[in-house]
Amino acid sequence: MTGTNSRRIYLDNAATSWPKPEAVYDAVDAYQRDNGATAWRGAYREADDVGRRVQQTRKRLVELIGAAEPERIVFTANGTESLNVAIHGLLRPGDHVVTSVVDHNSVLRPLRFLEEHLNVQVTRVPCDGRGIVDSDSVSQAIRSNTRLIALVHVSNVTGAIQPIEQVGRIAREHGVRYLVDAAQSLGHLPIDVGQVGADLLAAPGHKGLLGPSGLGVLYIAPGCEKELRSLRQGGTGSLSNEYRQPELLPDKYEPGNLNVPGVLGLGEALLFLKQHGLQQVRKHAEQLTARLLDGFA
Repeated sequence: MTGTNSRRIYLDNAATSWPKPEAVYDAVDAYQRDNGATAWRGAYREADDVGRRVQQTRKRLVELIGAAEPERIVFTANGTESLNVAIHGLLRPGDHVVTSVVDHNSVLRPLRFLEEHLNVQVTRVPCDGRGIVDSDSVSQAIRSNTRLIALVHVSNVTGAIQPIEQVGRIAREHGVRYLVDAAQSLGHLPIDVGQVGADLLAAPGHKGLLGPSGLGVLYIAPGCEKELRSLRQGGTGSLSNEYRQPELLPDKYEPGNLNVPGVLGLGEALLFLKQHGLQQVRKHAEQLTARLLDGFA
């Protein structure tokens, strides 16, 4: 409960992190009050400043996940949209997908839709009693028409951590695209997309990344954009004399205005994580968990 004389105990961090670092609130408020410009829609000082800071957020994201090119970070409305952009953009009629029974509905429901409407075939591999998927079962499920392996990194229900690196090696060996749902792990656990072998990595900005709600991120590995269709088309502030959606990144997947307050808030959250280190942030969470369990006992 909250009130003037009460102290709120927040137990819903699996849904969204709270409170945010103070710098996140400051960045959102300062943008709304003092700037207000859109990114890449004008040639004046405030618009240039917004564009620079949006790019800075991309740079901090690629640094966090071990990628090289900031343009390979696409901003979406949320983690669910990031997963939908990856799934609907990549799959074609007759393709086969391997996923798991413990994946989130943000993966399972788009795949069910494609089963029913696009003749996409889906294999959902089982898990053991701890909620862990056996990488061998993923390998055995691969077919000649398998186009994608989609796997959640950490379950929002059980907290089980999946063997994403082993599955990534299997995907590379078979030449299959690999989508990692990092909704519950990015910001909590270190992730190197090269080491994991992720072609696509999706996450929201408001959970472990400590940013505002209403923002998602999608990493697209080199070459993958040639296969990944854009689901929406519109203004990008680039190549405006052409009727076709630009193919350059990230514009191909970012029509319309960005959630600039969210992006700038996320940028400050990423700086907070860098300054404090994921290990220290995780240690703090473990201390709070131990305190909670001790209180329950």
